[in-house]
Amino acid sequence: MTRKPAAVDFVQLRATLVAQGLNETQIAAVLASLEGGGAKAVAKAPVQKLRAKARGGSAVAQGKGIAAVRGIAVGGDVKGDVVLEGRNRRKPAEKDLEEAYLRHLAGEVGAVSLSGIDPSVPNSDPRERLRLEAVYTGLETTSQTADRSAQEPLWRDQRRLSAIEMLDRHPRLVLLGDPGSGKSTFVHFLALCLAGERLGLADANRTVLTEPLPGREERQSWNRGKLLPVRVILRDFAAEGLPAEGKDATADHLWRFVARTLAKASLGDYSPLLRKRLLAKGGLILLDGLDEVPLAHKRRTQICQAVEGLAWAFGKCRFLITSRTYAYRNQGWRLKGFEEAELAPFEEAQIERFVDRWYEHMAALGRVDAKDAEGKATLLRRAISGSDRLRGLAERPLLLTLMASLHAWRGGSLPERREELYADAVRLLLDLWERNRFGPDPKGGLRLEQPSLSAWLSTDQDAVRRVLEDLAFEAHAAQPDLAGTADIPEDRLVGRLIRLKRTEEVDQTKLVEYLSQRSGLLVARAEGVYTLPHRSFQEYLAACRLTRVYPQEVAKLAREDPDRWREVLLLAAAKAKRGAESTIWSLAEFLCSRVPDRPEPKFEEAWGAHLAGLALVDAGMPDLEELDEAYKARVEMLRTWHQRLIRDERLAPAERAAAGRTLAALRDPRFDPEYWFLPKDDPLLGFVEIPEGRFRMGEDDEQHDVNLPAYYLACWPVTVGQFAEFVSATGHEGVPAEYLARPENEPVVMVSWHDAFAYARWLGERLREEAGNRTKASGWGEKAGEIAFWQGLASGDLSVSLPSEAEWEKAARGEDGRIYPWGKEHETGLANDGTAGIGGVSAVGCFPGGTSPYGVEELSGNVWEWTRSEYRPYPYLITDGRQDLGDSDSSRRVLRGGAFGSEPRNVRCAVRGRGVPANRSAFIGFRVVVAPFRSDL
Repeated sequence: MTRKPAAVDFVQLRATLVAQGLNETQIAAVLASLEGGGAKAVAKAPVQKLRAKARGGSAVAQGKGIAAVRGIAVGGDVKGDVVLEGRNRRKPAEKDLEEAYLRHLAGEVGAVSLSGIDPSVPNSDPRERLRLEAVYTGLETTSQTADRSAQEPLWRDQRRLSAIEMLDRHPRLVLLGDPGSGKSTFVHFLALCLAGERLGLADANRTVLTEPLPGREERQSWNRGKLLPVRVILRDFAAEGLPAEGKDATADHLWRFVARTLAKASLGDYSPLLRKRLLAKGGLILLDGLDEVPLAHKRRTQICQAVEGLAWAFGKCRFLITSRTYAYRNQGWRLKGFEEAELAPFEEAQIERFVDRWYEHMAALGRVDAKDAEGKATLLRRAISGSDRLRGLAERPLLLTLMASLHAWRGGSLPERREELYADAVRLLLDLWERNRFGPDPKGGLRLEQPSLSAWLSTDQDAVRRVLEDLAFEAHAAQPDLAGTADIPEDRLVGRLIRLKRTEEVDQTKLVEYLSQRSGLLVARAEGVYTLPHRSFQEYLAACRLTRVYPQEVAKLAREDPDRWREVLLLAAAKAKRGAESTIWSLAEFLCSRVPDRPEPKFEEAWGAHLAGLALVDAGMPDLEELDEAYKARVEMLRTWHQRLIRDERLAPAERAAAGRTLAALRDPRFDPEYWFLPKDDPLLGFVEIPEGRFRMGEDDEQHDVNLPAYYLACWPVTVGQFAEFVSATGHEGVPAEYLARPENEPVVMVSWHDAFAYARWLGERLREEAGNRTKASGWGEKAGEIAFWQGLASGDLSVSLPSEAEWEKAARGEDGRIYPWGKEHETGLANDGTAGIGGVSAVGCFPGGTSPYGVEELSGNVWEWTRSEYRPYPYLITDGRQDLGDSDSSRRVLRGGAFGSEPRNVRCAVRGRGVPANRSAFIGFRVVVAPFRSDL
């Protein structure tokens, strides 16, 4: 009778194997062999140097094909020695334990998880998973540099900071972003590179971590050395490590969870050493998914207590925490002593780099022919850049990954709309459950091990999908918080599926095993709990459920609770519209049925109009010229609403900006094409009179009085539509075409000082012509300012130009010395700056609360604005030549106002930026002035 091998101490065994230099593949092979019984082969792994020795009286037996240590048998064709030390062995050194920990961490974070995204990546075969370092693309934040050097212009210093640079600057940072924006991927990449730096890995280290962002030459800054990383998934901590409800949570609860996690990975011996190291020398603690904890509304206080406590206890460590933007800023998650940074959408250069790396890696894995990889990458890049819809989707890393997957494995075809992408993805994920699984039979053939789910349940795939749609809808509706994915209890899922069975009873245990082994569209989050792989899929399936009772129910839900149902409504609208064009108008009618009939309409009515506009844009705005008359009347009603919405300060700045984009798609009625897209129904065509007189210019010890004659400053920066009209009329070149394809009511950017002045001269000619026409018609206006405006243009006493910096500053601050156009203190929501949460330019007119004393808008934030003044020291003298218009690019010109993303101190009225006239930037635009100025002086 063969003696059964003794039980194996896998914790000690794993540490011993690491100490002897085995890699993860070799260790996994040895452990897998022992778990399956000592007689199974381990030689599948490339084990070259294995030796067996006994210490402390342990018995060792070796022979051909087998080695036994203290009753542990390892069989197979083992070429070399097997290392198995007895229980009395010497403990591994701290260095060995740290190396084992780092290799374990690198193994956990080093693969791109496509579970639930791409069914062609088997979870069971790690060799088929994508390497994170091979496809990772650096992330930017909406934060900008605030440093000001003597050599560089302020606008250039205001470039966006990368996520790495923000972490380098701030020891305690919360990284915010929407679902799929790359938060967790960044955490994984950071942990991988820091672990790789300490391990000496060639393809994951500090050099890889700080490589230049796409489109830049300089490396990302990282001055923190090779920090020891520790990663914690806060959802797991909340489920396993918190005390009972009502009791305070401490740093000790969080650290004990870290220790237990290490013990589960056979790294328990390293826990006290890790703690000692972090306390003495510091490290980087990564806490992922602050807002994604179960029952967050009940556990929020405890989670914050534990995190803040750990930050104080481990004072030498740096901390990075991730969270969804909305949840962190609006649902009580803010942490004391932590800075915030929000991830920015992918720019074109980031999209292109990701696509190139994706196909390079596909070729390296042999999944795409190497000769075709470059060509397919080019096709995908062109498809994205050539479509506004696809480009909008590709700004989100999750959707870009999905697009690349579909493009690579679906023959290069890509659906253009987000809803269609989700539809394709869901269809592919359901295929995981619909594949028959075969295995070898005793006769050398194949036998069916698991049929498809629908075949097993004797039903069809549509019925299975309806169950998932119902569960997603119910989970979404009941989810306490508006973040992450909702939990779907196993008993509810299994119970619904069992009801589909039309023949004999279903073995519930086997069904659970089936679902857990084939992750597909549902992922086993924990024992007895499933979830969708991403909130986007939860919202999409809930939308599919609501299209069965469309549009009444979804419209009602979204008007009453827009934060929860907004995305669901947009996806339902797009799905329904694919069936019939009229469905989008039916939804719009349920959302918004009448024009605003009071100065401040009910908030629910305002949201209904906002959602109706968003649904039209998201589903694909129809050709407004081809609409039936009934639909044209509805469009006109929505135009009226959206002119109100962009100035309704009950809406958050980001919502007003979204309403501005909708208004552009509806054709913003504030601008008249006959007047070169200047505001219509205004005697001064969008200019605001600034009266003659003195004002106090500058700040602190540089303040001085400046006296200016009366002039007229444009209420808003020059828009894309206005500048595009100029380009169309003159053939002017220079501004990239993609920036002229942006919404017409947004400020134009990427304009040089020369571009801005060329526009001003062209507009001046048009206005002089109009003034001449008014002279003939005796149409000077009714008020003194209007008459002076048109008469001055007609006589040549007034000209169109860029404002001087003195004209700009007086219009911004008035004569009462205010710091910001609205007053002496900064207030969030009055300007499109870094506190507004928009992250890009917004339609003009979205910030009425930030209006200057004279009625000029958006002088703070949105875009930096060129002035005609040369940058010179104060005091400001009108006659010292600083307003000369020489074309020398070495003469720096003053920039004013700050831009989207600027810190509050950089949107003060007196802040002076500077730039070389030939430079262009996505942060720079301009506005024009009508003033007593001659361009030939």
